[in-house]
Amino acid sequence: MLGTTILLAMRSITRHLLRSFLTTLGIVIGVAAVVAMVTLGEATTAAISKQISALGTNVLLVRPGQGFGRGGGGERPQDFKPDDLIAIRDQIGGVKAVAAQAQSSATAIYEGANWSTTINGTTNSYFQVQPWPLASGRLFTPTEEGAGKAVCLIGNTVRTRLFRERDPVGLRFRVGSVSCDVIGVLSTKGQAGFGGDQDDVVIMPLKTVQRRFTGSTDLRSIMVGVDTDWSTTQVQNAIIRLLRERRKITVGKDDDFNIFDTKQISDTLTGTTTLLTRIVAAVAGISLVVGGIGIMNIMLVSVTERTREIGIRLAIGAVASEVLLQFLVEAIVLSCLGGVIGLVLAQLVIAIATPLMQVPYIFDTEINVFAFGISALIGVVFGYFPARRAASLDPIEALRHE
Repeated sequence: MLGTTILLAMRSITRHLLRSFLTTLGIVIGVAAVVAMVTLGEATTAAISKQISALGTNVLLVRPGQGFGRGGGGERPQDFKPDDLIAIRDQIGGVKAVAAQAQSSATAIYEGANWSTTINGTTNSYFQVQPWPLASGRLFTPTEEGAGKAVCLIGNTVRTRLFRERDPVGLRFRVGSVSCDVIGVLSTKGQAGFGGDQDDVVIMPLKTVQRRFTGSTDLRSIMVGVDTDWSTTQVQNAIIRLLRERRKITVGKDDDFNIFDTKQISDTLTGTTTLLTRIVAAVAGISLVVGGIGIMNIMLVSVTERTREIGIRLAIGAVASEVLLQFLVEAIVLSCLGGVIGLVLAQLVIAIATPLMQVPYIFDTEINVFAFGISALIGVVFGYFPARRAASLDPIEALRHE
């Protein structure tokens, strides 16, 4: 009986193909929107987590000022002194490595090619705090660091823009007014967690940048690598106490520096992205309800149109449960077809959107199964009332219907 009922339902659907398609359109849009929004949200979260993890795990970034900027727009916050770095390294427990940074920007030039890039002055400790493998070449020697030699490591973006496909190790190019020997090329990292290209950088010894670019021994930021056996929160609190004492900040006054924990940043950003994804998916899910209402509306019209057919079936011996099942199956088939089309449409949208958004393609089996299950459930819920109405028709009254 079930097979015959499904066959009858399919015949009824194919009899009015355009109407059937328009009926399922709400389900198609709803399923496609929910699956696409949730999947793209998960892909964005994964991309953010990967970008943040590129900053290193168990890393604290110490910067002057409050928040991510320089403060409240008033007096420029005081940079750190070299002694501050030494104090953090020697007096705080759980510190694996400490790296100072002095940054500037300049135009790099090589054989007619030029590229504006970021200059980052640091030491080899930087690569202990934030592991960044070399694609080729070597790191600084102690002599190069101590004497402030004009040597550098370049990111992949700088290599591509200036040297094309050539191996730049051993070549010399100009950065601003400084002629620099390339001793190494860094492996590709990609986009940073807060935007920007991490590979668009020239890394020089700290003293070189201080002498030739910034003209000051002050440190713009300090990166602290925390031992995995220690809590980053514990080390962070110890650094706060030490810097408040060294910068003579009295009780009741706010810190004139800030410490960012990369793990906390990652958790905050991924949590926010997940929440926004759920909100957008919930809004998109409203169209599923609208689609269900559309199915119920069309099924009620179909019951009215086929009243005489229902009366004939009941008159020749069909029971009410068979009529109910026929119309219920029609509603379920419509919603399931809409669900399948919606899933296919969602994958097309995801395949197009992921390269544009620069996020990884993810196929989430759970959300696809869940969305299809919801579409089938909508067919049951919104198809039951019209089916029940058809099954409750009086055969005599149905046969009299014009």
